[in-house]
Amino acid sequence: MLKIILLTAALVAGSAQAAGPSQMNVVYDLYRNGIKLGQVVDTFTRNGTRYVLTSETRASGPLQMLWPGNIHLESTGVTPKGLRPMQFQHARSDAPNKLATARLDWKQRTITYQYKGETRRVDGLQDGAQDQLSQLYQFMFAPGLPADYSVQVVSGRGLNDYHYMRSDGGSIRTPLGAMATQQYQRITQKPDEKAITVWVAPARNNLPVQVRVSEDGVTIEQRLVRASVKG
Repeated sequence: MLKIILLTAALVAGSAQAAGPSQMNVVYDLYRNGIKLGQVVDTFTRNGTRYVLTSETRASGPLQMLWPGNIHLESTGVTPKGLRPMQFQHARSDAPNKLATARLDWKQRTITYQYKGETRRVDGLQDGAQDQLSQLYQFMFAPGLPADYSVQVVSGRGLNDYHYMRSDGGSIRTPLGAMATQQYQRITQKPDEKAITVWVAPARNNLPVQVRVSEDGVTIEQRLVRASVKG
């Protein structure tokens, strides 16, 4: 649900030399304005060149009313050069009629959206584009981290362009120990645009450690709790 972060054609271009994990399970605590809201559980599996990446957000505690059902994201695709999504889905267990699907046609450079029985097609799919979920984990398939990059991000209902700059993110304490990080921050053009920051740990194959999204006075944050990564 928070996955609105990064990737760039430059990052993807070099990622053919980075194999990335074959299996992964990552758990984050989820906070809203500093109050714990629930957890996010992300799972990745790869079979040959095909991958399935899922994310399950489960709310709990006093803020559960904000997300009464689980939010399920799923990215499926291939890995010729990093992650190349072919389909993305956004679903809510409490609102099955709001299932949103985006299918990426790389030959035609189009995206076909399906939502509430309606279908529409959008042109202009660019090399290196990621979906709302795959964008976060594409870092783990890259041999290096670019200092400045732009990326096209496909959600279940739209297409957005983002520009990020890298800086030293410092050391972040986690249940897995302190991790030195690099920080990526979205460069915004307007005061009301969504502010996005992500921290990755280079020593752990660019594992995402923390993600923060702020908009309209609300800050949503993911903080790493557990990670199991197999090569």
